[in-house]
Amino acid sequence: MKKQALFCMLLAGTLMVGGCGQKAADPAADTTAQVTEASDSAPADKPDGAPGENSDRPGNPPDGTLGNMDGKQAPPDGEGGPGGPGGPGGQNSAPESYDAVSSFSEDKEESDQTYASTGKDESAVLVTSGASVTLNNFTIDRTSTDSTGGDNSSFYGTGAAALATDGALTLTGGTITTDAKGGAGVFSYGNGNVSVSDTTITTKQDTSGGIHVAGGGTLTASNLTVETNGESSAAIRSDRGGGTMTINGGTYTSKGTGSPAVYCTADITVSDAALSAENSEAVCIEGLNSLSLKNCTLSGNIPENEQNDCDWTVILYQSMSGDSEVGESNFSMEGGSLTSLNGGLFYTTNTESSFYLKHVDITYSPSNDFFLKCTGNANKRGWGESGKNGADCTFTADEQEMSGAILWDSISNLKLNLTNGTILTGSILQDETNAGDGGNGTCDVTIDALSAWTVTGNSTVSSLICKGSITGADGKSVSIIGTDGTVFVQGEGEYTITTGSYEH
Repeated sequence: MKKQALFCMLLAGTLMVGGCGQKAADPAADTTAQVTEASDSAPADKPDGAPGENSDRPGNPPDGTLGNMDGKQAPPDGEGGPGGPGGPGGQNSAPESYDAVSSFSEDKEESDQTYASTGKDESAVLVTSGASVTLNNFTIDRTSTDSTGGDNSSFYGTGAAALATDGALTLTGGTITTDAKGGAGVFSYGNGNVSVSDTTITTKQDTSGGIHVAGGGTLTASNLTVETNGESSAAIRSDRGGGTMTINGGTYTSKGTGSPAVYCTADITVSDAALSAENSEAVCIEGLNSLSLKNCTLSGNIPENEQNDCDWTVILYQSMSGDSEVGESNFSMEGGSLTSLNGGLFYTTNTESSFYLKHVDITYSPSNDFFLKCTGNANKRGWGESGKNGADCTFTADEQEMSGAILWDSISNLKLNLTNGTILTGSILQDETNAGDGGNGTCDVTIDALSAWTVTGNSTVSSLICKGSITGADGKSVSIIGTDGTVFVQGEGEYTITTGSYEH
């Protein structure tokens, strides 16, 4: 299952030694070692189809079909449509072996060492066989001109500078630099458990996340300075099979396109950190996964892209690539700040989703296209079946000021809860652009006694419960009219809310 480590890493061979490293070989640390893994170590829930070149940019369609989820289904074989870099591809499995300069299969602690790797798809440090390894005041350098990157790097950690597949790796007070495709800084896969603190990580090429989990790996990070520069290189990155990440403090910056600050196909908690994406959305969460941010600064700057129906800062979606299990995506942010440099703020499509926002200081982009968009999509990227790929979303705002339009359609279901002094300034609009023939979707709005809605334009909802206040941006009362013509409230201002039912 997704929430567990989904496989066992089986040691299938002995270490084969060749070449020379930076220190003498011993049983616990072999130089230029190749560790052979059993080929059945791929996650048990691996789908039939997989993208050929994995990307943090949303939208790699599958080769195979994941089945029906009330219309949110994968396209048939060979009809995936356009996707991220590389487009559709076939199924792959865990590598049978990993190459590494320094491979640890027994417990070991070292200080003041340098670990350098220049081989193709090779790691500088690899931990296997349940070893417990601690590296202090270290330098890790990973440079290669012929590494391949791609799915093996994204899913299994091939070519990562520091990789733990079965065992514990503790990294303290060091520097990690990679200049190779697929050169993640630190990667925890499978039964790997990595703890990294007070370390600077810089990656320069594509498919090179800063810190990364997949296949059920576990990673804990504290006070890191992370910078990534390539495409598909989120500063905080996860991929197929997920895992758990707990991050406290530090600065995480991604500079490449298709490289969010956080790409989430895992359960990730971040506190007291600065997260920034200079050429991508700030956050991407796919499928049955969660991201919790507490007292963080978060910013995103997604570029224009003709494959996107809109521009967003935070997206919760299901791409149908097989990188995440179908289910509810969860985004929670308490305290801190959120800055959008282009487009709208929150977008959810082709998935179940849940947002929780509390006391976040929001800076909107100049266009501020929308505050929340809960709709289907045009399927330019293979995100479900056109006309059936809406979202089922619950959005709860707690002590939150927020501005902008909220968009929904009839193939989606939106529950909007304004609580504990929340103030919404904006309109709620039904937008059927990508709803096909339509459906029976709803938008249910609940405003508690301490909260308020300042209406900036005519609005449409399915039901409205208001124990607080509703006024127009002109300072006048708002008309509330039933879909059957019933006048619930005759306002004095220019704005009207149309609703299926009204309770106050």
